[in-house]
Amino acid sequence: MSAAPTEMLTENTEVVVVGGGNAGFTAAHAAAVRGRAVILLEKGEQDMAGGNSFYTAGATRIVHDGLDDLRDLVEAGERHGTTTVPAYSAEEYAADLAKVTEGRNDPELTKVLIAESQSTLRWLHGLGLKYRLMYERQAYERPDGSYLFWGGLHVGNVGGGEGLMADHTRVAGELGIDVRYGQRATSLVVEDGRVVGVVVEGAEGARTVRAESVVLTAGGFESDPARRREYLGEGWENAKVRGTPYNTGDMIDAALRIGADRGGDWNTCHSVQWDAFTATNESNRELTNRLTRQSYPLGIIVNTEGNRFLDEGADFRNYTYAKYGKEILKQPGSVAYQIFDAKLRPMLRTEEYDMPRISVETADTIEELATKIGVDRDALRRTVDSYNTSIDRSVPFDPTVKDGRRADTTPVKSNWASPLETGPFYAFGVTCGITFTFGGLRTDTHGRVLDTAGEHIRGLYAAGEMLGGLFSTNYPGGTGLAAGCVFGRRAGDLA
Repeated sequence: MSAAPTEMLTENTEVVVVGGGNAGFTAAHAAAVRGRAVILLEKGEQDMAGGNSFYTAGATRIVHDGLDDLRDLVEAGERHGTTTVPAYSAEEYAADLAKVTEGRNDPELTKVLIAESQSTLRWLHGLGLKYRLMYERQAYERPDGSYLFWGGLHVGNVGGGEGLMADHTRVAGELGIDVRYGQRATSLVVEDGRVVGVVVEGAEGARTVRAESVVLTAGGFESDPARRREYLGEGWENAKVRGTPYNTGDMIDAALRIGADRGGDWNTCHSVQWDAFTATNESNRELTNRLTRQSYPLGIIVNTEGNRFLDEGADFRNYTYAKYGKEILKQPGSVAYQIFDAKLRPMLRTEEYDMPRISVETADTIEELATKIGVDRDALRRTVDSYNTSIDRSVPFDPTVKDGRRADTTPVKSNWASPLETGPFYAFGVTCGITFTFGGLRTDTHGRVLDTAGEHIRGLYAAGEMLGGLFSTNYPGGTGLAAGCVFGRRAGDLA
């Protein structure tokens, strides 16, 4: 148990939130709306604030009944009149979570996330957060000029993660929340079995912030190479940190020290294909999410030996992207190349593939491309030829559905197999970018942190990436921000 040193300066409030990302601000808003006095402590200085949320695209997975159900939630757009947004049901949401986590998602947390996903976003929208349809990420333009959304993930924040955090910060000011930057919480203060505050270090020195409730939203441990190697395995110390450099697991450790129980899968994480060679490819505040490479279902991925090693078209990107970074890490040198031809190139995501200082090589032939990326020419030629000749060309290519157009090579490509025949050819170098770890603290469905006996540690709550139990191995895109909103609000409603 931690106790505050008697000589340390002390101040008092009603609710203290540790961590200034989406979940932390949502919890702070919920408490402030109830009239609670709230201090939010953010480890980063103001120019580095926002946690992982700042680095996201802002995509948030919610249940809805189609475009008509979303019109009053999202910003109006000229394309809406020619847009189809399929409904996304609670049953589909549950099935997607169970599928990608291999059934390891906590059933009670899952029920709450799904049931409150839309209502929580509407509540945040009512406070002033702005949302839109994510055309550039989740829809393809059809030949007739109309748009079809796919993959169950349709809504995102205006301005992406940067816009999300700007909205949260503005709303916090309107609600009178005391947001403090450059504040590193180090331990929890416990008296008579109840958490009554945190010890925090800042430029002004160490002090204790006492509160009736403490909400932990300080993220996982993905920014600590030693912890990654310990819990995720050998080689993970080489992964690139996509988001904040401050998620080092300090507050998870602080909670464990006072008897909190672990929750979720500590041995897996969210990891993606990430620009391999851009010099500033970690915690990049300018490019943020644009360093991902997520049009891979359209082409093929080869390792430095010129061989394919996974099914690029196994499912929509939303359901495979968060686990394929791990597969890249296993390859020689932890590097691979996404290969496209001139016909596919215009279909790649503009915000990810048309950006400054991108890692790409271009050549008129496959052999020349192989030379440029340091891959054996004959090996890459054999891989491409095997792929091209095995495609079932009787099935129409349609990226808006799982079209069943397969390449019956090894490994198989299950959907969206398009021959690589037309130069110039493009190779985008990718490595493993880690987003967040799936292990955290065990809580109930209200975010109340539980001890090893399953009892609530009075005064202590957790939300966001510190909450373990929803994800394992993989996750459906957009559920991270959705969970931060839902369980952040729930924690703030009780704090």
